[in-house]
Amino acid sequence: MIKNKISMLFAILFTVIAFSACKKAEYSIGDIVAPTNLVLTATVVGVDASNPFGNGTGKVNIAVKADYALTYKIDFGDGNAAQMVPSGVITYKYGAPGTAEYNITVNAIGTAGSTSTITKKVKVFVNFTIPANILSNLTGGSSKVWQTDHDAPGHFGVGPNTEFSPIWYSATPNSREACAYDDDITFSKDANDNVSLSIDNKGASFSIGAATAFYGFAGGDGCYGISTGGVRRLTFMDATSTSTPAQSTRIQFTVPGNGIINFGTGGTTYEILSISATQIHLRNIGVDGNSWYQKLIKK
Repeated sequence: MIKNKISMLFAILFTVIAFSACKKAEYSIGDIVAPTNLVLTATVVGVDASNPFGNGTGKVNIAVKADYALTYKIDFGDGNAAQMVPSGVITYKYGAPGTAEYNITVNAIGTAGSTSTITKKVKVFVNFTIPANILSNLTGGSSKVWQTDHDAPGHFGVGPNTEFSPIWYSATPNSREACAYDDDITFSKDANDNVSLSIDNKGASFSIGAATAFYGFAGGDGCYGISTGGVRRLTFMDATSTSTPAQSTRIQFTVPGNGIINFGTGGTTYEILSISATQIHLRNIGVDGNSWYQKLIKK
């Protein structure tokens, strides 16, 4: 009988201790408060009577504030990744030449991830002149034909998108498929220094396996009947990567349509790492998120 009472006493004591432990594990994050009174200003730099959309730098001063906001996530509306801006103040530089409208969207983030959103439209003018040495080397002053530099080490290559050299794979001379080596790639300029690209791929272009669906095919690395799109006018701008002048010319261009040049990665924007009258070294980001490299040589 005494033993039973002792056992019951221990059971009650264990229950009280367990309940107390559970009570101690309870936490409170306080009230969840979404940001309020959200205000966004976006001022294009250099706007005046003669320059209604800015002075051509492409810079916009952005300031956002709200009550109860912990940080701000800003999407600049140009296809680049949104940025976290805890202060709510940033000067952003748009890169696409010409005049374009962008929707700047801000998510003000409060406790427990609660958000309030505001959007503002800006119209920005970007004045970009292709550097004379790049224009001359690329087109020869009018038109120049290039091919894959298949005799050069690293004429095809790949690496992580944080690097600017093909540290994962660098093709040895003449080691890739024949369809990658017979393309005639022509860069031409007009009287206003606009540059266009045309490609004769002899009916097939090489694509990495990760990008074949991007071009409308299925399969791994190989040759496919990819359309090269006729004459395509290129858009040049300052490079948007983190490269330094020691690694790159810091100039990039975008190819309309499927973006293919001599082999397909699914990327459409190419950074010119180096260029001379006879050689070009390009880098782009493929659909697989990796940086891909290609070398061209004057035909």
